[in-house]
Amino acid sequence: MTSLSLDDISLHYEGQDRTVRALEGFSLSVDHGEPIAVIGPSGCGKSSMLLLAAGLLTPTDGTVRVDGGLVTAPRRATSLILQEHGLLPWKTAEDNAALGLRVRGASRRDARQHARQALERVGLGEFARAYPGELSGGMRQRVGLARAVALDADLLLMDEPLSALDALRREDLQDVLLDLWHRRGHAQVLVTHSIEEAVFLGRRVVVMSPSPGSVRGVVENPDMGEPGYRLDPVFHGRCAQLREILADEGALHAEEAVRG
Repeated sequence: MTSLSLDDISLHYEGQDRTVRALEGFSLSVDHGEPIAVIGPSGCGKSSMLLLAAGLLTPTDGTVRVDGGLVTAPRRATSLILQEHGLLPWKTAEDNAALGLRVRGASRRDARQHARQALERVGLGEFARAYPGELSGGMRQRVGLARAVALDADLLLMDEPLSALDALRREDLQDVLLDLWHRRGHAQVLVTHSIEEAVFLGRRVVVMSPSPGSVRGVVENPDMGEPGYRLDPVFHGRCAQLREILADEGALHAEEAVRG
């Protein structure tokens, strides 16, 4: 059974004097336990797609389903990690990691127990009592990740969660995400602007067109998750294949224009 399916999705935002077409004819299926990466130029609707999958937006047309059920509101077993980790500075790492569980009605004791276990999984067990201001940027990102892990989600949605980190910290947390996926076997969708990150963490890499976003290509990446994959010539070949697709669709040029 498919874990997540977005079928022929259109999403339009109504502005004061015009309609913004964020997505048009977008379709994506993610199987149980499958890690997917999505890449495309800024403004192509990647973040909107994740918000639809999380039940935080409603499509203009089309349907969003998880395990066959129509998604019309946030579901308890879906976890969303945003680029800004959203830690509360007056709460400890443990309490920040427990926040999602507390919002969902868990007791303080149960929430903290699951939060401590999640912090251990991301390598921060000894920093449970530390406050965000006492942690490095990479450690704060790990706390945000622990919050998602504590929810024991079967579907993990990530919107550029590592983009603010330097290269070394970013690779370190990519390894953490890979290890968590190996351990838990959840389905996950990662939105990223990094070609290398997409190939490292996506068993399939979906390429989106410039706005309005639709699927323009898919790179199959069955070797993802193998030990030493970053150093494998196959990895670099897949990165080159992905660059070629992005260039053919004009996505690389569109991204350069946005950044410039």
